[in-house]
Order: sequence, then structure tokens, then C-alpha cells
Amino acid sequence: MCAILGGNNVGWNYQKGIECMEQRGPDGIKIRTMEDFTLAFARLAIMDLSENGMQPMFSDDDQVGIVFNGEIYGYRKLRNRLERLGHQFHSTSDTEVILNAYLEWGEQFITKVDGMFGMAVYDKRDGLVRLFRDRIGIKPLYYYYDGNNFGFASELKGIVNMCSTVSLRVDHTAVYDFLNYLYIPEPKSYYKNVYKLLPGHRLLFDLKSRRIVKDSAYWRLTVNEAQGSERKQEVLIEELKSLVAESVQEQMIADVPVGTFLSGGVDSSIVTYEGHKVNDELESFSIGFTQDNYNELDYAYKLAKKYKINLNSKIFSRSTFLTNYRKLKSWYDEPFADTSAFPTYIVSGLAREKVKVILTGDGGDEVFGGYYRYRDIWKKEKEKGPDNLLVSYLYSRCKKNSDSYFWLDELSFLNRNYSWILQLGEKEWRKRLGIDRDYDKFWALRRHYHMELPPMTRVQYLDVKTYLPGDILTKVDRASMAVSLEVRVPLLSRKLVEFSFSLSEADRLPAGMLKGLLKKAYEKEVGKDILYRRKMGFTMPSNFYKTGMAPQERILTDLWMK
Repeated sequence: MCAILGGNNVGWNYQKGIECMEQRGPDGIKIRTMEDFTLAFARLAIMDLSENGMQPMFSDDDQVGIVFNGEIYGYRKLRNRLERLGHQFHSTSDTEVILNAYLEWGEQFITKVDGMFGMAVYDKRDGLVRLFRDRIGIKPLYYYYDGNNFGFASELKGIVNMCSTVSLRVDHTAVYDFLNYLYIPEPKSYYKNVYKLLPGHRLLFDLKSRRIVKDSAYWRLTVNEAQGSERKQEVLIEELKSLVAESVQEQMIADVPVGTFLSGGVDSSIVTYEGHKVNDELESFSIGFTQDNYNELDYAYKLAKKYKINLNSKIFSRSTFLTNYRKLKSWYDEPFADTSAFPTYIVSGLAREKVKVILTGDGGDEVFGGYYRYRDIWKKEKEKGPDNLLVSYLYSRCKKNSDSYFWLDELSFLNRNYSWILQLGEKEWRKRLGIDRDYDKFWALRRHYHMELPPMTRVQYLDVKTYLPGDILTKVDRASMAVSLEVRVPLLSRKLVEFSFSLSEADRLPAGMLKGLLKKAYEKEVGKDILYRRKMGFTMPSNFYKTGMAPQERILTDLWMK
């Protein structure tokens, strides 16, 4: 993984901006300044460790340049295709493949690649800078725009340090959103005029007019609206296992050692099993807790023993949490309250002692349906039925007016699952932050909420568009990058995501069973005792955080609002 940065203001401090993100790229820094734009890069060498793989990388005629943070899956096939079309290569990196793909197909190159990425393409020929973020939002990409000056960076700290002469103002609506979601939903950031590029989006900045001329989606997830079973389960299982194996195999490719996180849960166990098939000397890493109701190490060791996998583990204690508590601000740069960031940081540090790349099972819950709230929504709707007066009223209001209050029923329920109950109270926080009484705290959920979808599919889709990039992937990216560890997420490959959402709800979640299809696919390989036990999740014990306030309130007052 790496850090990228750039901007059009000649007075900005690009050296300071890129150096403050050096933990993302400790293997070298390079800055390239043109007359109308500057590109900067901090490298974590994963593919082609030679100088030929360094960025910013430019075309042979020096007209097009790129800075790229992430990895492209299956890039060797694309390289072979480009070579047949006459393109020559000077490295074995995936970055050069992207550059040549852009030279061949222009903006449409993005439809031909899969991966995790935040990237910027500088094109002197048409005077545009193009930003692209991966489809799911695995990798971050922030940008600053004030109507004249434009800049981007992999992390918020990059923009803050690059734009050191700019007086950035806190966006209090974003702080209020944090109190409801435990993170600041995209496209907002902690500061006004600083935004997160949405997943699956491209942004075009015109260097001459100094205007953003396009910000649009290049990919949309198609969702099957059917509830009943449509396909034979044995056929689906075969296809699913083939896609998982292909994704893991592609993401095991690196010029440095690769391992896996193994929590003992469903998703990491499947990824580790598939990774072991690729490399029988695979190293895995896990964190345990002294409390039995949080500790999954026994299950991790059970799988490791079955396949003779070397499992490295460490126990996370309350003293470890307290030692690392104040690092949270430097990791995330803006309020963030998923406290599982702390054990994620510790297990990342453990892994970095032996490997430079890790595969995880993140995304499995959202893509294949693993959270209890999915089943709760499903049961709730089944119990009420379409003839229930309240449900009928809400559906009718939805059809007549998209801004109606039907959201207050289900979204209120979901928001309680997303957020902790505030101790100070929403009324007091609104007053403290100057938030209007009619402010819609559900806006981040509302734009991705589709009542016409089946109940569990509806909430899965919502999570993929909000909670997954805003919380889960953000947590893992910053915590792992703090120790210069690249984390890849095979269960979030484009093919797997599109496959899962192409299924009817009954095919993906037979009889309402959470992750039903995925579990049935790996019963033999992983074992029923691991797949069908009660879900625990990778969370820090609540008694580690002894306070009379909700975690987000304590974090906000301790670290951001002193």
C-alpha cells in the first residue's frame, strides 16, 4: 500500500503533506512538479521492488502521469492484452498496467480493472486531473476544493499538512453525524471543503478553469429483487467456491511475504483455508482476549491444526488498550469510534513482524449476510406481513413521497444498531454543535435505502454502501497502515460482490440463515463447529472502556473537543 497526494496550488507544502503519511509508504518518497500541478508518492513496495516500480509514473512521451494507492487483481492478464495491442512495459508493476490501460482506453479503462485503489491520473493532453476510487471503498481518497484550489491525499492528515496555509474549519454537522454513526459518513469529512470521494466514483478537475467538471459513478451494483429460490443450491455452491478460490489466488500474488488474519470466525477461516491451498507454508495471525465470551482463539487454532498452518497469536489486554488509546487520533485524523481498531492495530503489528501483505475476511458479513440485524428485520417484516396497517401505511407513503416519515420506522431501528445510545442526549448535542432541529440524521442511510428490496437484501445493500466503507474498511486501512501493512480483502472482489447480489434472497440466505450459502459451501473444508456456532464478531471487551459516556462521546471530548 502507499500514499498519494497532489494539488494545483504552487504555495502548498507537498513535501510536508506526503511525509506525514510516510507510514503508508516507508520505502521511498518522490515528488514531481509540473507547471500546473504537483504529484507526490510515498511507496510501500509490494510489486516490482525495483526503482522501475516507483511513482509518480509517466508515459514515455511525458504527457500522462499517475499516482496509485492499492492493488489491481489479475493485472497480468490485462498486461498480456495490452502487450498484444502494442504497449511496451518497463516494469512488472500493476501501476504501469493501469497507466497503459488509460493510454489505450481513456477513462473507460476503469471498467476493465478490479482491485482496491485510490488513484489520480494527470493528463496534460486535455488538461484534466482524474481521481478514481475502487467500487466498494476499500482504499481511501480525500480531496480539498474551495472553488479555485484543488488537492487530494490518501488520508486527511495529508491535506491538512499540505494545505498548511489554509484555515480549515470544522464541519459541525459531520461531528453530529459521528455521534449517530460512530464514524463520519461519506462524502463528508471533519472539515468543510474537504471531502471523501465516494466508492465507485470518478472526479474530473479542469486545470485551466480550476473547476470540478464531473463527479459521477462509474459502477452501480445491480441487486436481485426476488425473494424466492431461483437456482439449484449445488450449482450455486460450486460457482461460489470457484469465485472465492480465484479471488484468494489473485490476491496472494506479491513480491513479498503474504499471510492471513485468522480470527476463528466464518470469513477469515474460509480465506485462510483457500490461502493455504495456494501456499502450504502460510502464516496466519490472531488476537485473543482473556474474556471467554470475546475470545475465539480456540477455533482459530482448531483450523490451523487441521491444515498445519502456523498461527501466531497475542492476547489483547486492557492495559494494551490504554497504552494505545490516544493514538486513535493520529490513525484516523477525524472522530472515529469503532474500538475494534485497537486489537486490529495490535494484530497488524504482530503480522508485520513476518509479512508485508495480509488477506482478511472483511466484507463477508455485508456481502453474504452475517449480521443479526438482517435476521431481525426479516423476522419483523414476516411477523407484520403486508397487511399490517402500519406497514401498509409506510409503504403507501413511500410510494407517494420519497421524503415521507416512513424512514422513521425501520431506519430508527437500524440506527440503534449502528450507534450507541448517547448519554448526554441528542438535544444537548444539537444545541452544543449548533445543529438545526430539522436536521436529517438519517441522510447517510436514506440515499441508499430501497424499500422495494427484500428485507435482508435491503439492509445488506445499505451496509455495503455505508457501514462497510465508512466503518469497517476505514478501521482496517488506518490501523494496518499505521504499521505499514497492506491488507487485502478477497471477499470483496468485484465478481464475488456482483455474484452475491445477483442471487435471490432465498438463494443467498436459505430459510433466513445468516451467510447460509457461504456456510453450506464450506461445511466440509472448515467444519460445522466453526461455521454454525454463535457469531461473536471482532470486538473489544466493553469493560475495557470504563466510562459513564458512550464511546463516541468520550472519544470526541477526549481527543477532538478538549
